Amino acid sequence: MIIGSVRCECILYNAQSLKDKRAVIKSILARVKNQLNVTCAEVGFQDVWQRTEFIFVSVAAAKIPVEKELERALRILDANGEIERATTTYEWL
Repeated sequence: MIIGSVRCECILYNAQSLKDKRAVIKSILARVKNQLNVTCAEVGFQDVWQRTEFIFVSVAAAKIPVEKELERALRILDANGEIERATTTYEWL
C-alpha cells in the first residue's frame, strides 16, 4: 500500500477578504473531491486572506496510480485562474 501526499502553498492575488478567499478554496476543494479519489483540505494560512496551503492525499496499491491522482488534483488547482501555486512538496509513505 502506497500513501502519497502533496502540499501546495498558494497565493490568491485577487482576494480582498477572507470571504473571497473561502469562496475560491471551497470551489477548488469541492471540484477535487467530486472528480477524484483524493482527500484534500486547507491546512495553513487560514487567517491570511491572500495565502493558503492545501494538502492532497491518495492511497493505492502501487505508486503510479497515486501519482496520477495527485497530478490530476494539481491540474485542477492550476486550472483555476484565481490562485497560483507557489511551492509544492511531495511525501510518500
